[in-house]
Amino acid sequence: MFTPENPHFATQDASLLKDVPPQVEVIRFPIWEPYQTFNKLTSVLTGKKLQQVDVVGTGKKSLLQKFGMWVRGNFFIPDARRFWIKPSVEFLTEFVQRNQIEKIITTGPPHSVHLIGRNLKRKNPALKWVADFRDPWSEWDLLDTLQISGWARKRHKKMENSVLSEADLVLTVTPYYVRQFQLLGGKNVHLITNGFDEDDFKSIRHERTKKFTIRHIGGVDELRDPRSAMLAIKRLCERDENFAQSIIVEFVGSVNAAFRNFVEQDRTLSTRIVFIPHLPHSELLKLYGSTDVLLLVLAHAALAKGNIPGKLFEYLASGNPIMGVGASDGDAALIIKTAGAGNVYEATDQAGLEDAFMRSFADWKANTKPNAQTLTNYSRRVLTDNLITLLEKLN
Repeated sequence: MFTPENPHFATQDASLLKDVPPQVEVIRFPIWEPYQTFNKLTSVLTGKKLQQVDVVGTGKKSLLQKFGMWVRGNFFIPDARRFWIKPSVEFLTEFVQRNQIEKIITTGPPHSVHLIGRNLKRKNPALKWVADFRDPWSEWDLLDTLQISGWARKRHKKMENSVLSEADLVLTVTPYYVRQFQLLGGKNVHLITNGFDEDDFKSIRHERTKKFTIRHIGGVDELRDPRSAMLAIKRLCERDENFAQSIIVEFVGSVNAAFRNFVEQDRTLSTRIVFIPHLPHSELLKLYGSTDVLLLVLAHAALAKGNIPGKLFEYLASGNPIMGVGASDGDAALIIKTAGAGNVYEATDQAGLEDAFMRSFADWKANTKPNAQTLTNYSRRVLTDNLITLLEKLN
């Protein structure tokens, strides 16, 4: 496994290191990336730390944020880790040859990692290379927030096309993305979704909660906006005193300033919504047993139908009902409906959201839960077997 020695990430969870088998050799390679310098400069000039959830989106930004996003979008192509490409290729070329490595997998974003794989393949045509896309590239909604120029977008498309056409195998995480990458030129594109670790959920014990508890796990940014669901809850609180006295909503993880202000300035919501900072994965697992409904907020973007957050599979494995907000005809909605775990409602469907919350509240009062089924084809064990089958065909 080849990874940066000193990467910059918005959140890090050391508890996940236990998932790396001890027999795996991890090569850590030093990297310089401008995010660190920009964040330090922002902290000095504004007196506060810039959060990733406050950057992603099209809402109001400070002049410094706008400038930083413009530089990021138009000078650091495909991303701010582009400075890692050349030294990594130089190091890995010799490493691959010396260790007689026949197959490699690159996983992005950051999509600069795919350019490392492409350049290694060009130096050694016999090398079998798998490009694994966890998110889109040229059609990624994140690019729309970076004020990129037409020239920059063309550069992204050109790089993306070279990866799709030169990789021996392309993987991605949703059926919708499979179709999109095929349209963009990918010839051998296969689906390997995200999944869950079965061992993590064996010890979860569901308990009767004192309050009707709705939880959202993970970051909240402008592209994943829970306000429509919160407005539905507000209206129910104003109409039904029993509901108002019984409900609590927790957002666990980073939350952008706009949504936090929206909640804090509302008299009804501010007394019922709690913000909890990022927790290690091991601590998150404990929360699933004391949750009545898991809230899933999908991105509202051009590729919304293909948005399947990785946490959805852990939501499913937890056995809790899921309330989704987003594309009701998208890939995530189909998975949730197939599992019998809940439904996804459009953000504009206020009546549907209110009805769904009230039905879940009635289930809580009656101490019943829907008969959801854990879809074992999304366990990491099964997904790994699928990946091995694909790799064995690359001869």
